[in-house]
Amino acid sequence: MRFQTTLLYILIISVLVLTACTNNTKSLDKMSDSDNIANTSNSNESSQKYFDWKNTELMDVNSGEYFKISDFRLKPILIESFAVWCPTCTKQQNEIKTLHEDIGDDVISVTLDADPNEDENKVLRHTELHGFNWRYSVSPKEMTQGLINDFGLDIVNPSSSPIILICPNGNARLLNRGVKTALELKAAVNTCEV
Repeated sequence: MRFQTTLLYILIISVLVLTACTNNTKSLDKMSDSDNIANTSNSNESSQKYFDWKNTELMDVNSGEYFKISDFRLKPILIESFAVWCPTCTKQQNEIKTLHEDIGDDVISVTLDADPNEDENKVLRHTELHGFNWRYSVSPKEMTQGLINDFGLDIVNPSSSPIILICPNGNARLLNRGVKTALELKAAVNTCEV
């Protein structure tokens, strides 16, 4: 396990060093189900095929129900990328739990496990152990790549507590690195109402 974690860190750091910074603010065209327009993170990637991650069918490990990010386009959405082995992720998820205790379902939270070595059973044990009851799913590799294309490699660096905020108008942005408190998350969500 320690070898796999070390190898994952080395891989992430290597890719970060070799990759240029990308713009972390995107407009996601109001996330309609028929939205299949090719979007890329910059003009140099225009030849790459865009993966429509917001319309990818995911299974919630807590309920067994299937959903898509685009199903929730009428509310603010927080998408967190994590790994079960990451203690920083668990700290962030405790803040998300506190946020939901405060504002309930005024915001939709989706937590995606982007570690290719983890599966639904590991994620379910994690949610049960910590009492996390919002939508958790294992991110398919194509979806993970689509998120990287749109938001950069920080989205798959669990230790940086990556969270994407998608507003009902379709605007999306990667929030600042590090654990965000429930109050900081609430303030970010409130920017959607402006």
